[in-house]
Amino acid sequence: MPEHSKTGKPFCAGRACPCLDQQPGNPARRKLLGWAAKLGVLGLGLPLAATTSGGGRPEKMRPQAGDLLVHAFGAQTGQALRTDDLVSHAAPVAAWPRDAVSGVVRDRSRLNLVVLLRLAESGLSEQTAQHAIDGLVAYSAVCTHTGCTVEGWDSQRLTLICPCHGSEYAATQAGRVATGPAPKPLAMLPLRLENDMILVKGPFTRKVGFQQKI
Repeated sequence: MPEHSKTGKPFCAGRACPCLDQQPGNPARRKLLGWAAKLGVLGLGLPLAATTSGGGRPEKMRPQAGDLLVHAFGAQTGQALRTDDLVSHAAPVAAWPRDAVSGVVRDRSRLNLVVLLRLAESGLSEQTAQHAIDGLVAYSAVCTHTGCTVEGWDSQRLTLICPCHGSEYAATQAGRVATGPAPKPLAMLPLRLENDMILVKGPFTRKVGFQQKI
């Protein structure tokens, strides 16, 4: 059964999900506005995909080549992720990029949040393997449907799951949409290794976020 990446508890999705019944209003909008208030990344009335690349502020800049990936949550928040931290086919680990020189964590824009997985190299598509390293794969945690955080995981189907509307993304197939309503694949973040630490190799493979309908 699918699991939440942070809680490890069974994951449910769709209109019958009791999780949704416990949240007043539109869950996607609620989560999006909550992130916006906390991180200050959205301009009033602007779609998420239209935000800038950080306006020169290092904590908001998109991941840069050479950035370290660090734990986004939990007791190890801010600490560098190492290859041993990732277990094959286990639930993804959430991470932020951190400037390797200044030490600034780029956590002031949720567009920078990624989910990191270890998968069998033999099962990766050619496109996925191109941006992975040693079976490690990183995807944007922003759903392309309405911008919710993609945090569910189905270890049997190897799909990343958005809890708001049940969109699923194939982790071994470059984040392609396995189940809608998401319209586009998740962006991948190319990786490289250095002394067992996980670094950013280059920019996201595609635009992060979603285009809000106005």
